[in-house]
This record gives sequence, structure tokens and C-alpha cells, in this order.
Amino acid sequence: MLALNLSFLSAQATSEQSYSRAEQLMGCHFSITVTAENPTEAKRYLDLAILEVKRIESLISSWDEKSQTSEINRNAGVKPVKVDKELFKLIERSVSLSKLTDGDFDISFASAEELRKAEESIPESSDMGKIRKSARAIGFRNIILDKNAGTVFLKTKGMKIDFGAVGKGYALDKIRSLLIAKGVSAGRVDASGDICVWGKQLGGENWKVTVNDPFDQRKTLAVLPIPNGAVATSKKYHVSIKTDGQHHSHIIDPETGLSPKGLASVTVFAPVAEFADALATSIFVMGRKAGLKLINQTPGTECLIVDESGAVFTSKNIKINQP
Repeated sequence: MLALNLSFLSAQATSEQSYSRAEQLMGCHFSITVTAENPTEAKRYLDLAILEVKRIESLISSWDEKSQTSEINRNAGVKPVKVDKELFKLIERSVSLSKLTDGDFDISFASAEELRKAEESIPESSDMGKIRKSARAIGFRNIILDKNAGTVFLKTKGMKIDFGAVGKGYALDKIRSLLIAKGVSAGRVDASGDICVWGKQLGGENWKVTVNDPFDQRKTLAVLPIPNGAVATSKKYHVSIKTDGQHHSHIIDPETGLSPKGLASVTVFAPVAEFADALATSIFVMGRKAGLKLINQTPGTECLIVDESGAVFTSKNIKINQP
């Protein structure tokens, strides 16, 4: 499993100090670090950040029956649902990302309900036919957006949207924007390995991320700077479900409803976390060659890929020493 660990340099003399807080939010581990003049100021910033995550979760969660996302899913094939402008724009951007990746990123992957249920219970086997049937409900082209009315309509019964492949990144970006607006000069937010940063470390250096070998956590593949940007990783968990004798991870190929094969981890660097989050998932689905081609054609983005054999591949602007 790929771990992303930030390496801090020694702080120089400054009136500001670093303050951190960790909490379980959005189903994952959040660690938030800010610079502030004193503990009282830091507490105010950290409280605001955590409240922002909870606000976003209440809006986009597909598990909260009261959320607007759940209301959209309940009305699939029935009627359009009017939503807040913020959610509408997030869905609109998600559809644009689906077009960019030829459907390898698709928030309607949640339609593969049989696969999701199988993943949760982790059975020894799951009905392949049911999984393929549920996958037929996947399709971003059946997400109908009416900008004038502010409505979202899932055209096909059984369709569901979920922001698992982009929601953490969106939350990171919102926290960063909020804290910058409040005057926080530097900080980092880490949501189970998806990270965004701004400003510099107290020592005046850029933030750095250590990328470890997914097969050997003791082995470092690279230590890379992330100046005022974000990094996200998609990786194949060891826990998986089993269908027709084959093991599959939690990542879903929208075309089949099953797990893609070939890669062990994908780490993407981008200006914003939402984009990095979505691209990491997309590349895991589309594969190494198509993924590197996409990254090399997308300004401001880089990636590091480890395939299932342990081979390491990087985009054109990342240079690492390999044995």
C-alpha cells in the first residue's frame, strides 16, 4: 500500500508556529496543519476547517439519506431534483472530467450496487452476472443537468452517483481556500494520503512528499516537492472481493463494474486536489500508457505509477533514480 508522508524541515525563528489536529471525517483520517501566532488563533482555524469538511459531507454523502445526493439517487428515472449551486457545479465538473477521460472517471460508478455490497461484506464470491447487470446502469451521459433550473436528473432507473473518487479532493480544496481567506499563510491538509498544501514550511522550504514502494513500505521511491499544489493516490488494497475465482479491489472500471488490472498504485500531482483525486482514479482504470499520455498532455500535472510487477513509471517532468 502506498503511503504518502510529508517530511518537515527544521523551523527557523518566526513568530508563527505549526499546529495540527487529526480527526476521522468523511470515512477517512484527516490531518490538518496550520501556521498561527498562538494556540487560540490556531484552534479557531482548525475548528473552521473541520466544520467545513462536515458541511461538505452533509451535501455530497450518498450514505446520508438526508443529503441532496441521496435525493438525486432516490429519484433516478423518476424526476429531476433541484440542488444547491455548489453541488450542481461539482457534478458539472465531474461530468466534464468523464468526457476528458472517455468515461474512465464516472461518478455514476455507484450504480454497480452489487459490487459495492460485495465489497462491504467481503464474501468469498459474488454473482458475476448481477455485477455486469448493475454496471449497465453506469453512464455519465445519463446525468442530465439543467443549468437554468438548477436540477440534476439521473435518466436511468437504478442509477446512482457517488463522490468517492473526487469528494476528498474537493474537501481539501475548500479547506485550503477557506483558510487562505482567513489569513493562514501556510498549511497542509491530508485526507488518508490525499494532500494539498499552500505557503511554505516554517523553515522556508517547499513542502515535500515521500512516495513509498506499495510492496515494501521501507523502500522510498521518491521525495518530491509539492509547492502550492496537491497530490492524490489511488492504490489497490489487499482486501478484495472474489468473482469467478478472480480477486478485485475497491476501484471500479465503469465499463465493466469490476476492478481494473495492471497497476498497484497511481500518484498524481496537480494544482488542485479535486483534479488530482479524479485523475488518480482515472489512470488506475485506463492503464499506464494512456494515463501517462493524458498527464503529459495536461499542463501542471505529473504522475508516478507502480504496476503490479513493481515497475515504476513517471511522467516526463519527474526524474527519479531507480535501481
